[in-house]
Amino acid sequence: MTFPYLNDILHQPDALQDTLDRLATTTSLASYARRLANNRLRQVVLTGMGSSYHALHPLHLRFVQANIHVQIIETSELIHHAQALIAPQTLLVAVSQSGRSAEIMHLLELVKGKTNLIAVTNTPGSPLAEHAQAVVLTQAGEEASVSCKTYLTALAALSWLGDELAPAAPRHFSYLTAAPQNAARYLSGWKEYIEQLKEKLRHTRHLFLVGRGDSLAAAGTGGLIVKEAAHFTAEGMSSASFRHGPIEMLSPQVFVLAFQGEPGVAELNGKLVQDIRAAGSQAALVQEAPTPDAFHLPVGPGPLRHLLEILPVEMISLALAELQGREAGRFGLGSKVTEVE
Repeated sequence: MTFPYLNDILHQPDALQDTLDRLATTTSLASYARRLANNRLRQVVLTGMGSSYHALHPLHLRFVQANIHVQIIETSELIHHAQALIAPQTLLVAVSQSGRSAEIMHLLELVKGKTNLIAVTNTPGSPLAEHAQAVVLTQAGEEASVSCKTYLTALAALSWLGDELAPAAPRHFSYLTAAPQNAARYLSGWKEYIEQLKEKLRHTRHLFLVGRGDSLAAAGTGGLIVKEAAHFTAEGMSSASFRHGPIEMLSPQVFVLAFQGEPGVAELNGKLVQDIRAAGSQAALVQEAPTPDAFHLPVGPGPLRHLLEILPVEMISLALAELQGREAGRFGLGSKVTEVE
């Protein structure tokens, strides 16, 4: 028997395919790329809240590597403590699934006539979409519960945006054509994964999710969705940060999920998992393998990895909720759209 959050998870491959099809016909943003190249736009500011914020990490790194002056900041911090960034020579990229959260509504009041705004949203006709100079729409469809379809499709849209705004950098979007098929292949084993994870996590009381580079998107979003979907304490952070203090919490009741990441840091992340296990805690490494399982994703091109890394975390959220006898993704105190700051 399925329920809204699980239904949304299982429909992610379709949402990805619909979004990729839509992006393939989306109007080019070459004019913004030219203005960035000739310094008419001095900087890019990337902003969002929750999973929308974390989804911006890979794009932030791409812009840094392309020598584009870029900053990433939560919308709440931007509107209250960094309004100086909202300027005529700033290109503001705002990500919001609903396009009408409390922080976005405040931001739109501040932005009027002051800056160039690109919206990435799942909601056409939303205030964010209506006020932006350019709109990149995702096709996640209705989402009943915790962010899953909207997160994955936002990552795909931001990959397309990176290709548009940093054309001299390596292209990523074309590699995503395999994403729907690989997501579906992984999710085909969801029932088995949940049973396996229930056994692994039965005595877990503290969950950490760690990664580096592009994988910070999954680590940060993963910490959020486990708390929201399973009502279980979880924290996402960089693998290096885990060694700076949190490693002292290691015990048999701690489980650490690490994302292997790019070749340059894969060895570091693997060594962290070994050290955690040696200290008596449980740890697993999310990586690619020919045969998928709860922690192994189907093999695909490099840019595809960070797009799908959230899938094992979603399985963990389902397993933890079952262990507590609750329906995963059912809201208690919050709601789908945060309308109060």
